[in-house]
Amino acid sequence: MLPILPVILSGGSGTRLWPLSREAYPKQFLPLVGEQTMLQATWARVADIAGAAPIVVANQEHRFMAAEQLRECGVSPAALILEPIGRNTAPAIAIAALQTLAAGEDALLLVLPSDHVVRDDSAFHAAVRDASVAAQDGKLVTFGIVPTAPETGYGYIKAAPGDGVRAVERFVEKPDLATAQAYLASGAYYWNSGMFLFKASRYLDELRQLQPDMLAACEQALSRATRDADFIRLDADAFSRSPNDSIDYAVMEKTRDAAVVPLDAGWSDVGSWSALWEVSDKDTNGNAHHGDVIEIDCRNTYAHGSRLIAMVGLEDIVVVETDDAVMVGHRDRIQEVKQVVNRIKRDGRSEAAAHRKVYRPWGAYDSIDNGARFQVKRITVKPGATLSLQMHHHRAEHWIVVSGTAEVTRGDDVILLTENQSTYIPLGVTHRLKNPGKLPLELIEVQSGSYLGEDDIVRFEDQYGRS
Repeated sequence: MLPILPVILSGGSGTRLWPLSREAYPKQFLPLVGEQTMLQATWARVADIAGAAPIVVANQEHRFMAAEQLRECGVSPAALILEPIGRNTAPAIAIAALQTLAAGEDALLLVLPSDHVVRDDSAFHAAVRDASVAAQDGKLVTFGIVPTAPETGYGYIKAAPGDGVRAVERFVEKPDLATAQAYLASGAYYWNSGMFLFKASRYLDELRQLQPDMLAACEQALSRATRDADFIRLDADAFSRSPNDSIDYAVMEKTRDAAVVPLDAGWSDVGSWSALWEVSDKDTNGNAHHGDVIEIDCRNTYAHGSRLIAMVGLEDIVVVETDDAVMVGHRDRIQEVKQVVNRIKRDGRSEAAAHRKVYRPWGAYDSIDNGARFQVKRITVKPGATLSLQMHHHRAEHWIVVSGTAEVTRGDDVILLTENQSTYIPLGVTHRLKNPGKLPLELIEVQSGSYLGEDDIVRFEDQYGRS
């Protein structure tokens, strides 16, 4: 049997669940169910059955979050491929298949979106084992979710009669309620999960026949890719010429070798807060809470936050607290948060595009306070990591070391700072921060000046290729 190589799609092209900063922090990078983020949980789900480290395809804007969360899991991906522009799932999977063959192995690709919940790992593993036999024989297998309700928000798959792995008779768009009820009653239809298993070469064979322009664009994008640090950066010009299409439309609906394995494993794509409430553990009154929550006389509520949330006398209410904002809404209307996001974008507010905590190749910074002419950040620098040699035109900076050791370049001077020591970087002075130690460096940065935007930076040297 060929080894199973997980391909984790983390491009952020699907529904963003997080209430306001949805472009900056898609749901796959959040701990929505349990302690792990959804990206981490996706890898944990398949680690025991994987024959190799995963290939991860991510939006280039999220590269540091993806890399850091995988590092926290103790896994170094076989490849971390960065999409310069979203082109949907069919090209993303093509790039992963091409990368697999280029590495010298025609593995079984287990394609997994990074923003799904699967509650029963054993049932999922059993379905993957069943699918592996058919995929080894050249089938393109998808996983059909055994429906539990006449859901109108999912596409459906009609399976041929039989048991186990079955031929796909047809794919169906999202139905109306009456049609969904008929599908549920027939027992022949399954929800389309968006998860797949097939040989890398078989997928590319199908693309060569069905989508030659897409395959050509992907081949060029990968052959012209640049590699820096842990990332493979696809050529933007070549990748932009690929048709923008899902694997369902591009391949699965057209191939003669589509097969489906029924899966009953507590699956959800958590496309809404209501869906997340449904798959979460609840108390006897139907409340599902994540974080520090006190509730009194509440029923069927969902709360998620890092600070204390107190709820009194609420029913069917969702409360989500983030560093940027607090969202409160009725479970039946929570999808209307999109209108809030549109309002925030229209008003030019930063919450729609920027999260308070920002990941960088050297670590992260968290903007913990700001006001007129000042900003305070909590900065974390990885062991051995170095920031760019830089200068600011409009701000000065004070650095206070909380823990670890900082090597500070300030003009012509190089000094070492340890816990409770500090330094001052005047406006216009060239400076650099490095962590020479074995432990993370934590410091507080206080910026002051007439302009504090992230674009007030002149880089003279940067090991990460930024200008």
